[in-house]
Amino acid sequence: MSSINYDLSKIKAFAFDVDGVLSSNVVPLYPDGDPMRTVNIKDGYALQLAIKKGYHVAIITGGYTDAVRTRFARLGITHIYMKSAVKIHDFQDFLEKTGVQPEEVLYAGDDIPDYDVMCQVGLPVAPADAAPEIKAIARYISHCKGGEGVARDVIEQTLKAQGQWMGKEAFGW
Repeated sequence: MSSINYDLSKIKAFAFDVDGVLSSNVVPLYPDGDPMRTVNIKDGYALQLAIKKGYHVAIITGGYTDAVRTRFARLGITHIYMKSAVKIHDFQDFLEKTGVQPEEVLYAGDDIPDYDVMCQVGLPVAPADAAPEIKAIARYISHCKGGEGVARDVIEQTLKAQGQWMGKEAFGW
């Protein structure tokens, strides 16, 4: 039984911000100024499983490091938008490339740069520690804080609702 108040059978795609959603909103910095992000292993498992099950997945982030691109590419994500100054533009590109409709997308964001995209998607999601403006427009607020399993939470609920959670693809990376 899902705790998300949305018809999850409509979801065909997932899109995620990185900082504050897939990683903590507090990051240590290397001496050269690059951030050292952490990632949640269970998020990674859910992301790669969603791809194996045929869902479209996008990363849309204002940040940029080779480590972030490498991490998500290794999970099988091909729609990786980095240095996204205006996220709605990259979101529109994702829709055009995949053919999905906005109402078929779950987008998880945590701060003001995510606002416009969240207003366009069918299921806007916020981590538990998102900015108040983002929580106000979210249709679902995860019990997880950013970097602590938000993607796993929403992907697992969606795949379970669609009868896609378990199966032969679930038992490997």
